[in-house]
Amino acid sequence: MKEVRLNNGVMMPALGFGVYQIPAEDTERAVSEALGTGYRMIDTAASYFNEEQVGDALRHSGLKREEVFVTTKLWVQDYEYEDALRAFDKSARLLGLDYVDLYLLHKPYGNYYAAWRAAERLYKEGRVKAIGVTSFSDERLQDLFLHNEVKPAVNQLETHPFFQQEASNAFLSQEGIQHEAWAPFAEGKNDIWNNPVLKAIAGKHGRTVAQVVLRWLNQRGVVVIPKTVRRERMAENLDIFGFTLTGQEMQAIAGLDTGRSSIYDDTDLATTKYIGTHRIHD
Repeated sequence: MKEVRLNNGVMMPALGFGVYQIPAEDTERAVSEALGTGYRMIDTAASYFNEEQVGDALRHSGLKREEVFVTTKLWVQDYEYEDALRAFDKSARLLGLDYVDLYLLHKPYGNYYAAWRAAERLYKEGRVKAIGVTSFSDERLQDLFLHNEVKPAVNQLETHPFFQQEASNAFLSQEGIQHEAWAPFAEGKNDIWNNPVLKAIAGKHGRTVAQVVLRWLNQRGVVVIPKTVRRERMAENLDIFGFTLTGQEMQAIAGLDTGRSSIYDDTDLATTKYIGTHRIHD
């Protein structure tokens, strides 16, 4: 598996397996099959309600702990300092792990400064190997690292052919922060599977649209975490390193960018209020 080196020296797989929206009752099977297929990075979150099942799959996999890179995330509800520490303890317990490879603040709302300082403590204590954020705009991310001790290692952003995050990609590269894509397939929106540009490129290489999208992200230096519950798709999504997109093909895909999210508008007040106040526990 190809890897990237984070800004603290930790090595992270360039491609992993995401479990967002996989029901808890299906998660252990899906993760077990993903590990059996060859994935060595699993991405979950407290708000996905399937950390325990991810942990069960890891425990039954027969793999050594250091062979699998595990990411989980802290939800906004627990962004106060002591709450964040308690939430991490719960996640670690559900996962059955002594440490987590990457711990992310899940959204840029609430008291994320307190949450970040709790994450810094966990990092310094060795309970997490790297810390980062999800869905932080460039200015919020810059403000965070300018006023804290530990620079985020990763920013996980919605990134796909219709929302390519070119400016953020350049900023993250400049700052030595790894760009990671969530929703690399735009959650199926904009009829991505039938897009004529992507289909034409896929046909030329004898590949699928999914493989072309993942390879395009990979060639941009973006880490990807596609999700599927089908074993054949797991293998397909993992098999992206045997071909290379040409400069002309990369430019053709660049032309699909709309410059905005296909999933939600992070400037919409009702949307941001819902995300910022959503509770995942009592």
